[in-house]
Amino acid sequence: MNRKLRYGMIGGGRGAFIGAVHRIAAGLDNQAELVAGAFSSDPARSKASGEDFFLEPSRVYGTYQEMADREAKRPANDRLDFIVIVTPNHQHFGPAKAFLEKGFNVVCDKPVTFDLAQAKTLAKLVRKSGKVFALTHNYTGNVLVKEAREWVRRGDLGEIRKVVVEYPQGWLSTHLEASGQKQAAWRTDPKRSGAAGCIGDIGSHADNLARYITGLEIDSLCADLTSFVKGRKLDDDGNVLLRFKGGAKGILHSSQISVGDENNLNIRVYGTKAGLEWHQENPNQLTIKYPDRPEQILRRGNGYLSDQAKKFVRIPAGHPEGYLEAFANIYREAFRAIEAEVSGKPIPKDVDFPGIEEGLHGMHFIATVVKSAQAGAKWVKFPKG
Repeated sequence: MNRKLRYGMIGGGRGAFIGAVHRIAAGLDNQAELVAGAFSSDPARSKASGEDFFLEPSRVYGTYQEMADREAKRPANDRLDFIVIVTPNHQHFGPAKAFLEKGFNVVCDKPVTFDLAQAKTLAKLVRKSGKVFALTHNYTGNVLVKEAREWVRRGDLGEIRKVVVEYPQGWLSTHLEASGQKQAAWRTDPKRSGAAGCIGDIGSHADNLARYITGLEIDSLCADLTSFVKGRKLDDDGNVLLRFKGGAKGILHSSQISVGDENNLNIRVYGTKAGLEWHQENPNQLTIKYPDRPEQILRRGNGYLSDQAKKFVRIPAGHPEGYLEAFANIYREAFRAIEAEVSGKPIPKDVDFPGIEEGLHGMHFIATVVKSAQAGAKWVKFPKG
């Protein structure tokens, strides 16, 4: 393709955190440009955001429905190649459905939908459409997460026995939503966030990270969810025991009342030969642990990494890469698929980004955790498919 990909954005206007992250990540490799958007449910705010981004006023819309209808009518040489959805959870399904039905590729922030029923419907639509659907579970874009996955795939850890994945934060340790803080307000609101709070917001990231690295599928789980802050309607702390198919066991912990923690996502995987450990706040280091010799420290940017990991290294060793680069790696892989789809070519089989199947799994995870917790921390079988 001899041009940049053209995209539109739903949500992500003035004052939105994640919208800016997506725009930076999508632009980091200079392969795509923002040309349209419905940036807010408030038409005036959407228009103002369009002005911030120097967009043609005729391509800034008051609703996503208007945007889908009008953008679908544009000539092929000016048409959007994909859209990006960066709204709160309850506003994911509508835009995704509308644009897929109009023939557009979709990139969506996680979780994929508001609830499991919507996720099932959307999965059917994506499969039927043949369009690209990318879900931004961004942590899997980290170079050393991909390296960790290769160690498991090669069998260097042996048979996996134990997985411990944690995601503690402390930013919701007080009743922050009562102050009107935007992020806290919607993330703790069951009408906008869904059936779960902490476990849906960040616990789903922990689940996705463990599944990506290990390839293990959950057989059953036992969950305990708590709302520690008085007046909070959704969980702010979750503890989950996991039984994986094949016999491995796991512990998943996510919390937003862990005072002093900022964004401490981390994972430990233990096999019969070795173990590994990775921390999101120190993303450029992967620790390999052995029973009979000292730990081995791997760092990104070095020639000893696997070929798969080296594909995602952007700058030389010693220069740190992190959150934005990981996000951009998800986009870069999605762009490979979108460019092929737009050009009428087969989508490469080796593209490496989360899609609708990961989204559907994530909603099954959230629903199953909530079911177990509501039953009094009972073991619940994980659904098939």
